[in-house]
Amino acid sequence: MKKNSTFYTPVDIAYFQQPTLELAASLLGCLLVKQTEDGTAAGKIVETEAYRGPMDQAAHSFNNRRTKRTEIMFHDSGLAYTYVMHTHCLFNVVSGGPENPEAVLIRAIEPVAGLELMMERRGIEDTPNLTNGPGKLTKALGIKMSDYGHPLTREPLFIAAGSQPASVSIGKRIGIDNAGAARDYPWRFWITGNRYVSRHQKAMKIITTEPSEG
Repeated sequence: MKKNSTFYTPVDIAYFQQPTLELAASLLGCLLVKQTEDGTAAGKIVETEAYRGPMDQAAHSFNNRRTKRTEIMFHDSGLAYTYVMHTHCLFNVVSGGPENPEAVLIRAIEPVAGLELMMERRGIEDTPNLTNGPGKLTKALGIKMSDYGHPLTREPLFIAAGSQPASVSIGKRIGIDNAGAARDYPWRFWITGNRYVSRHQKAMKIITTEPSEG
């Protein structure tokens, strides 16, 4: 398998033990890395959404719905939950712990490594459209349904430490139309002003932090 000249170290499994909402915010600035036979591609996570089934009507696991698709959500935190929506593979980080099926959807990334490979896979140039959506980023990175259940603490698909953003915006999730009160939950997180965010909307809350280096 080809390796990129840049070396990334996966986070420890303890990282994924955070409560789901905290994890969704914490993932911003981290790196999502995928190694394939074609090379390594990586991107800084700039947008996430939390899904807290079984109490969340927008979650696949609402009411403890346990199916072949959602089975991995009932397992340990830190596993990959992939599923297909409108022919696109979407990538989630399992959270909540065993028998508490929650997850964080990765909605957008900013390319960091393997840019040429990403552009080749997507068939477009380096613009925000390259990875500013959950289906776009998986195609760019080479994440597939076969990654379902993979531990995100080891190669070839993993989360690596990055840098804490200076400002995090919090607002409503996108495309939650028929989920009752869940439509208004402020469970979407994005790096304020980042051009790779999938959709810019007025934030319900903005948290300013002291950015870390990385």
